Amino acid sequence: MIPITIRGIRLISLVDFPGEVCTTVFYGGCNFRCPWCHNADLVLRPDTLPALEPGEVLELLLRRSSWVQAVCITGGEPTLAPGLEAFIRSLKSHGFKVKLDTNGTRPGILAGLLAAGLLDYVAMDVKGPPEKYGLLTGTRVEPEPIKESIALIKNSRVSYEFRTTAVPSLLLAEDFPAIGQMLCGARRYVLQQYRPAGTLVDGSFQKAIPYPEATLYKIARELQPFLTEIDVRV
Repeated sequence: MIPITIRGIRLISLVDFPGEVCTTVFYGGCNFRCPWCHNADLVLRPDTLPALEPGEVLELLLRRSSWVQAVCITGGEPTLAPGLEAFIRSLKSHGFKVKLDTNGTRPGILAGLLAAGLLDYVAMDVKGPPEKYGLLTGTRVEPEPIKESIALIKNSRVSYEFRTTAVPSLLLAEDFPAIGQMLCGARRYVLQQYRPAGTLVDGSFQKAIPYPEATLYKIARELQPFLTEIDVRV
């Protein structure tokens, strides 16, 4: 088995952590195979990327801490990494704010991090309605862990967002009310435009035509009864 470890770092990001200038840390390895994912190397071929030791990354962050005091941890799926909690604890002990990106399949890990006060922001990808998770992720997915993670995040005191990418041909406009019901009462939801950029898990999705912006805004209006705040990212 390929070790789940840090495989990349973006020193400066203005978009990965709302309200913060952050450094983004990428874990390689994922339990999903979303065909439209643009991080194919991290998902399928993490062993082809250089492995970075958490201590090495922390040292780099400390050298730059006068400019950047926030870290976004993403992937791949970082909750698969056995050393994730220890790495986050080291970040928090040095005063960094931490955002975690997750697909929600490991609610036990998420619950532990939240209970320990180790997260300042959580972003969970909600791929679609439960009955479409297999199609959207390229693998069998049990719905209960996803629902448990949603509940954990909704009931937490940290800032959070749930987000869905509007993938042409896989997600239809009529699928979104079921997503709204899954997330009912959530404080923040992000509807993301699909962008055929980067190296995709399934290269055929490079030819997929994104939904018109007007369609995304129409979907957002129809979701308003379920959610407090909806942000459309185009």
